[in-house]
Amino acid sequence: MSALPGLPVETDLPGRVGVLVLGAGLAGCAALLAAAEAGRYALLLEKTGEIGGSTVKSAGLSAFAGTDEQAEQGIADSVELLREDLVEVGRGRGDPALIDLYCEHQLAAYRWLKEHGVRYGEIHAASGQSAPRSHPADTTRMLHLLLAAAGARGARVVLGAPAHRLLHDGARVTGVRLADGREVLADAVVLATGGFSMNPELLAAFAPQMENALRQGGAGNQGDGLKMAMALGAGLRDTPYIKGTYGHYHVEHPDEDGTGILAVYKGAIAVNREGRRFVDESRNYKEIGDAALAQPGVTTWQVFDARTMALANDEVPIYEFAGRERAGMLLSSGTVAGLEAAIGLPGGSLQRTVAEYNAALRDGRADAFGRAHLSGGVGDPTPIDRPPFYAHPSGTVVLATYCGLTVDTRMRVLDWWGEPIGRLYAAGEITGGFHGAGYMTGTSIGKSGVFGRLAGRNAADEESELQW
Repeated sequence: MSALPGLPVETDLPGRVGVLVLGAGLAGCAALLAAAEAGRYALLLEKTGEIGGSTVKSAGLSAFAGTDEQAEQGIADSVELLREDLVEVGRGRGDPALIDLYCEHQLAAYRWLKEHGVRYGEIHAASGQSAPRSHPADTTRMLHLLLAAAGARGARVVLGAPAHRLLHDGARVTGVRLADGREVLADAVVLATGGFSMNPELLAAFAPQMENALRQGGAGNQGDGLKMAMALGAGLRDTPYIKGTYGHYHVEHPDEDGTGILAVYKGAIAVNREGRRFVDESRNYKEIGDAALAQPGVTTWQVFDARTMALANDEVPIYEFAGRERAGMLLSSGTVAGLEAAIGLPGGSLQRTVAEYNAALRDGRADAFGRAHLSGGVGDPTPIDRPPFYAHPSGTVVLATYCGLTVDTRMRVLDWWGEPIGRLYAAGEITGGFHGAGYMTGTSIGKSGVFGRLAGRNAADEESELQW
């Protein structure tokens, strides 16, 4: 707690509040501030001893369209194109109402975050984007800014306070019971407890296809909020579409922060243990992750050259190639043959793969895997021909689960019959319905900010039973 100067962190637990938020990732912090701005006494309970959850383990990218930063970089984008991309990436399985809700409110949420001091860096193209719209930000600083602003409006945070059950009087949610038996009553509750990437039992139940994937995420991402809501009959969305993220270092490493790298989106190719490509590297990195899990031995390599290394950007974790080299996480050689030997691939395999790839680009022939761009529909592939050459041992990691509770456009949690569970709201990774069957880079952080703000505002509108 001493590491959070200026933030509204306390140890005392009030018996009653206006809006009670569970979870201190971006969705929870946004909900807390929005409820406080609406004039309600808001309290956030965090299970662990730290704020951040999976938010601070992410690449910190938000997908916004029509921003000042895009205009400054001369990037043409629009809400209409954003909507088209969301529908296409989700293969038409996303809830149209939630997609429209995001598109309607994303620019206002972006401006709201900037008003509170959030700053975005250079915009990049990434998975599922027809135009560059990945806005990088320091997520830890972002959460501190939101919590400080909420504290200035009377909101409070209690750490090390795991919720155990939602209280319900037969008509509505009335608060929560903590694991130690204490209770907090509230006019409304917002669940922002994240997904269940760190719960092997829930992963086995909902995503057996991820058995061989690596696991990362916030330490508290055990599915607690999901289970508490399901106990009240909450519906679920998108559970068949749980996927891992490609590009994570293949074993545990102190410098692997959970994001991995995506050199494939800057010019690399991905090869398996046979030294062969196995996928169109411009595809959604969830789909690349699926393809990687199907390869012999699971571990694959992102292979690139000095041209791609020159595009490294230490401010964007997924493009922090130089940082990975400094950490000893890259293999390198002055020749493709030397890199092949360093990886331990069959003799001549990588050399043939690179030569065939370069020849197809040089001759203008169709790519064997259909690759026409670097990422999504952005950028042109380049030959791998400038030494030195690099390889990053890459696996697929379950960092977030991108499925969860059914919600409506007020962010109210719905039961299996489509009826709202009285005064229960949810936002962030715990919710389903928005992503559908695929994932666009930046929409996890993006929806946490957009929908977290809406959940807090709407929860604050619930009638108070006391004078605050």
